[in-house]
Amino acid sequence: MKRLMKMNPRDTVAVALRPVTAGEQLEIDGVTVQAGQDIPQGHKIALTDFHENDVIIKYGYPIGHAIAPIAAGDWIHTHNIKTNLVGEEEYDYVPDLHPVTYPKRDLTFQGYRRANGKVGIRNDLFIIPTVGCVNGIAEQMLSEFKAEHPDLGGFDNLTVLKHPYGCSQLGDDHRMTRSILLDAVNHPNAGGVLVFGLGCENNIVSEFRSILGDYDESRVKFLVAQEVGNELEAGLALLEELYDAAKDDKREPVPLSELNIGLKCGGSDGFSGITANPLLGAFSDFIISQGGTSVLTEVPEMFGAEKMLMARAESREVYEDIVSLINNFKQYFLSYGEPVYENPSPGNKAGGISTLEDKSLGCTQKAGTSPVVDVLDYGVKLRKKGLSLLQAPGNDLVAASALAASDCQLVLFTTGRGTPFGSFVPTVKVATNNELFAKKGHWMDFNAGPLLEVPMAEVLEEFISYIIAVASGQKTRNEQNEVRELAIFKTGVTL
Repeated sequence: MKRLMKMNPRDTVAVALRPVTAGEQLEIDGVTVQAGQDIPQGHKIALTDFHENDVIIKYGYPIGHAIAPIAAGDWIHTHNIKTNLVGEEEYDYVPDLHPVTYPKRDLTFQGYRRANGKVGIRNDLFIIPTVGCVNGIAEQMLSEFKAEHPDLGGFDNLTVLKHPYGCSQLGDDHRMTRSILLDAVNHPNAGGVLVFGLGCENNIVSEFRSILGDYDESRVKFLVAQEVGNELEAGLALLEELYDAAKDDKREPVPLSELNIGLKCGGSDGFSGITANPLLGAFSDFIISQGGTSVLTEVPEMFGAEKMLMARAESREVYEDIVSLINNFKQYFLSYGEPVYENPSPGNKAGGISTLEDKSLGCTQKAGTSPVVDVLDYGVKLRKKGLSLLQAPGNDLVAASALAASDCQLVLFTTGRGTPFGSFVPTVKVATNNELFAKKGHWMDFNAGPLLEVPMAEVLEEFISYIIAVASGQKTRNEQNEVRELAIFKTGVTL
């Protein structure tokens, strides 16, 4: 296996593909350097000498500047590099579109065609509390239903979408909670939904129901605990009605153009931008070539790479929306007195990521090369086929929930450190390295580590087959482990 890898011919650093020992002679692209220190796997090594303030290039773009002299062969990390990010920037619309396309193939998955024309990859039962006060009762209700229907009653998964909100919220904070819960009710993976309220909360069930829009009354039921004598009995009766409506649902062949894929990463390491994220980028380009949709979020992890995305806007209007997306999120940071570059995390740094630009340029590899066709506010559902950007923070649970709420039927989640979590849709955990996949096979679904030695086309074909299997009903690790969660973006005053 190669010892070093450059991500772009313009790069002035390389990534160590295995641990490097001080004094080792290393060669890449005809250049030989001698390691000045021990360098951990996934970390960066200087390919040239740097003076203080010299710009350091990775992925073909600046990832920061030297804060002290660095010799060729030295380890480059947080002790000698600093971000170039300071706040809001001025941008220009300079289109640079070079999409990679794939031949259209007659591939299908086995999905559930809904009455409104949408397609789900699961027939799930959701109990959706309008307020956190009833979470416990909802869990008790679902437990009793499971005991009566050990075969899951014709559903693939049974989930209470617990959250702590729905009351004591105002303004945008209240609207965001309500929007995400409305999105969950209308999700194509939902074969049946019980909306469950207490009766005195801000997010009152009657108002929630009035703004839900068109819905299938046989698949969506409502219960207010304070309006009935025994809410458990009333809830179980409604769950039985949902069971009767869904028990005979059957999967049918559906073209890949109906897939909406969420793109997410967390616990990134130095291999994220080399293996797993490029794999998701290739898959994103593939699914879009088949007429499908992918969605990139984690806006703070676009900082430093946003110009690449702006250059891929399909129109000036979309470009302006991307500029607003970036600057509004930067202003959100600054309004709380926080720097826009307060990232990466301790785990990211341990894995070899040194600055936010380093992280962002690796993160955006997940979006492939396709044009950006739309920009979505938090809580807004998909409007166009192709690649969309979605407003949400980098937090794993909040961002993955936002992707699910936008109508992504599954989330693809790359990680170099590992995580057991899952959103309320199937969450495919893709390992960036072989060691993680071997150690945490009970968390991880797919290993992108072989990309260090195996051609992308070969691994991509395996990944396509795997995703079709998941879309057709094969359970992901988070489903097998009964880990399905909802997290909502919190902002503003709590009463």
